[in-house]
Amino acid sequence: MTDPRAVDLVITGGTVVSPSGPRRAGIAIDGGRIVAIADDSLLPPARTTHDATGLHVIPGLVDTEAHPGCYVPLRQDLESESRAAVTAGVTTWGIHAPSTRMGHPDWVEFVNKEDVGSFHDSMPHFIDIVEEVSAVNVFATYMLETDQQAREIPEYAQEWGVTSIKLYLQAMSPEAEPHWPGRRAGLGAGFDDGVVYQVMENVAALGDPGIVAMHCENWEIARVFDERLRSQGRTDWATWSDRSPHFLEAQHLRQYGHFAEYLGCPIYVQHATTPETYAEILDLRGRGVTVHAQTGPHWLQFGKEEHNAWRINVPLRSRENNPNIWNALAADVVNAVGSDHVTPWGDAGYDDCFNENIWELKTGFTSRVEMLLPVLLEGVHQQKITLERLVEVACENPAKIFGLFPQKGAIEVGADADLVLVDLDRTVKVDNSQLLTRTGWSVLDGRTIHGWNVATFLGGKQMSRWEDGAPKPEFLGGSDGRYLRRTAGQARVPLELPVEAN
Repeated sequence: MTDPRAVDLVITGGTVVSPSGPRRAGIAIDGGRIVAIADDSLLPPARTTHDATGLHVIPGLVDTEAHPGCYVPLRQDLESESRAAVTAGVTTWGIHAPSTRMGHPDWVEFVNKEDVGSFHDSMPHFIDIVEEVSAVNVFATYMLETDQQAREIPEYAQEWGVTSIKLYLQAMSPEAEPHWPGRRAGLGAGFDDGVVYQVMENVAALGDPGIVAMHCENWEIARVFDERLRSQGRTDWATWSDRSPHFLEAQHLRQYGHFAEYLGCPIYVQHATTPETYAEILDLRGRGVTVHAQTGPHWLQFGKEEHNAWRINVPLRSRENNPNIWNALAADVVNAVGSDHVTPWGDAGYDDCFNENIWELKTGFTSRVEMLLPVLLEGVHQQKITLERLVEVACENPAKIFGLFPQKGAIEVGADADLVLVDLDRTVKVDNSQLLTRTGWSVLDGRTIHGWNVATFLGGKQMSRWEDGAPKPEFLGGSDGRYLRRTAGQARVPLELPVEAN
């Protein structure tokens, strides 16, 4: 006979990690939420028990930047890539998308200005797709381009629970950039400082957790370097980084940081990769501006000099700069990480994307979500950051910044039971055969990583595992993700226990 006090699941034997430190504790889960954290002997009876002996238990990662649906229809991309994400330890995805890439059935590959409409038209399709095919929870960050969209920000917050807005600043003047790839990525209108001003004005009025995320990279100047490098006959992969030097990132932040200061608007620097940018961040914080900053696994792991460095925006910096990013992450100048996950168009495998000529190489590289936690764990192994700091920048801070904490990003009683079991002693030589991304390749192929996720739970349901001796991780779940609304003026999410646990 089943004990009426039994909960759905207990996880025993593990070491629970929070930013304040590790502790040996078990976790009881019922109705998708954490109902107890205690010594194993004090946990309630359970219908299922999972032994985490020798493992560290961290919150599911909150990856605040991903772009499924960027180059292919959202439904197709989200189904495969969300499975890759949850198997890699990400349980909450912040999807960045323009209105043309949010699942509207009238999808077009190359976007023109007239295709860019209100997010009210696309959002019902987006939510339906998320709740039909996603294996992770999802919140939305709109990539705005027009006056209409900027004016509708209060409506978006009220109707759809969207409180984060993205300004893809390199897309401001696509007509000035002859090699602009944005139309294929769903951006077609371009915008000016008037749109930027209205976005910051309206987001500031939302209150917490309203935030403007900014991609800082001045392509109006980068095009000048682009033309010069082409005329010099440069085709090596480092050329892509040389066309967009450090100061183009820092200059954009300085320029639009002034807007944020004047309007009292919190900002999130999407790709903070240079010492010059870090100086601007500290200066703005010293003037009272709320500035958060993100980096990603590719900037932490690779340098422009490497043959497999690939092509990305903002570009990879030099190998010599990598310690600057790790140090900024450890010192809280950079306070979040995100994968910036994008898959190429079509069924583009490695050979389809690769080209020795950087100008012919397909932009971006795949499987970034599957390298997010491994690169951070390798940083822990090399003592660049602590495991506690990993939890802070990959789980807690992103959830706080984007209005999801402590429902997400924390192991607390009442929080959603989104958990990752990490084996710090597991050594993995990354191989493309281990991946779940639809394109099937990673720039980490052949690299050795110390520490790996061996199980992911979403709302208390086990979604993945990598058993000892198995050749690769295994996806176990289904389409269990849901759309997450945020509330303007509510910085924290009130926690509630399931009725049976009250």
